[in-house]
Amino acid sequence: MDVTASLHGLIGGVLIGLAATWLMATLGRIAGISGIIGNLITVRPKGDSAWRLTFLLGLISGPIVLMLLGGGLGNVAGSPGEVVGQPAGGVLLMLVAGLLVGLGTGLGSGCTSGHGVCGLARLSVRSLMATITFLVTAIVTVFVVRHLIGGGA
Repeated sequence: MDVTASLHGLIGGVLIGLAATWLMATLGRIAGISGIIGNLITVRPKGDSAWRLTFLLGLISGPIVLMLLGGGLGNVAGSPGEVVGQPAGGVLLMLVAGLLVGLGTGLGSGCTSGHGVCGLARLSVRSLMATITFLVTAIVTVFVVRHLIGGGA
C-alpha cells in the first residue's frame, strides 16, 4: 500500500469537509458542484454569482497550484506506468459519459458531493438514499465492466 497516496487522500478529504463546512457556516450554502454550476449557468440569482465563481475557480486552480509547487497530480492508477485522466475510450465516449453524468445529477437532484458529503452530514434521508443509489450503481458498473464485458483492470 502506498502510504503517501493514502495521506494525500486523507488530507484531500479533510480539506473537502472543511470547505463544505465553511461554505455552510458562512453563506448557508451546500457545496454541491452540480447545484453551484447549474444555478450559475441557468438561474443566475442576483448577487449570488461571486461566491459560485470563486468556488469554481478554487476547484480549477487548486490542482494547478499543486502542480506548480512540484506536487504533480498524483497517480492513483493501477500500475506506475498509468496516469489517471487518460481517456480509455476516446473523446466521444468521454463526452457521452459527461452528458450522462449531467443527466444523472439532474435526475438525482444533485451530485455525489452534494448528497454524499453535505447531505449525509445534515442527516438528510433523501441524500442517504441517493448516496446508496450511487454506490450500488458504481458496484454494479464495475462488476459488469470487469467480469461480464471483460474490460478494466
